[in-house]
Amino acid sequence: MSTDLMARLGHVRERVGRAADAAGRPAASVRLMLAVKRQPEALVREAVLAGATLLGDNTVQELVAHAPGIADLGPELHLIGHLQSNKVNAALRWATCVQTVDSVALADRLARRCVTLGRDLDVMIQVNVSGEPAKHGVAPECAGALAEHVAGLDRLRLTGFMTVGALSDEDAVVRAGFRRLREVRDEVAGSGVPGTAHATELSMGMSGDLESAVAEGATIVRVGSAVFGDRPARPAR
Repeated sequence: MSTDLMARLGHVRERVGRAADAAGRPAASVRLMLAVKRQPEALVREAVLAGATLLGDNTVQELVAHAPGIADLGPELHLIGHLQSNKVNAALRWATCVQTVDSVALADRLARRCVTLGRDLDVMIQVNVSGEPAKHGVAPECAGALAEHVAGLDRLRLTGFMTVGALSDEDAVVRAGFRRLREVRDEVAGSGVPGTAHATELSMGMSGDLESAVAEGATIVRVGSAVFGDRPARPAR
């Protein structure tokens, strides 16, 4: 097993622990997800053997490629990238949670397929807190209505909300976005609408901004490069 991988994983865990302590929170209140985008299967398996229990794939293609080689180790597998409707069947073969529900149409398709398969699925609402056009996600002011719709669907379990932080060097800007997601979560989870009380997860923060995310209440931080190093180049077509 790579000592470099072990060291990086340990360092990130220390960062999460320090951030939680600074926010007056127990370290166990923040889960570390390894974002395994474009990582080779052997390295992903090595990370799971090193103690990683929660993994996130950005594409269904990569989820399908990674999952068979690590299924015997039992990690929790989340889809953290945009899900096209024509990839729902493939995603549901392996994903335990889809963090990127951002439309009624996608939620309905997931629910119908889960009913057919006789399985339950955890889902999160993806919210575009920065308003950046290149990012997926529903606007914060629309997140509550979508969450209530999802909460009423058979076989879907609304567990919380996710976002990608603002592309900014200003910590105040990044933190404001994370704070907005927390406010959305609090409004929905406290609404009393059936199916929303357990929507308490906040998946936000990555390698460069996890401390800000933890300070604003993140329960899951998605870390890739800080553990794996620079991401492998995209294969040539």
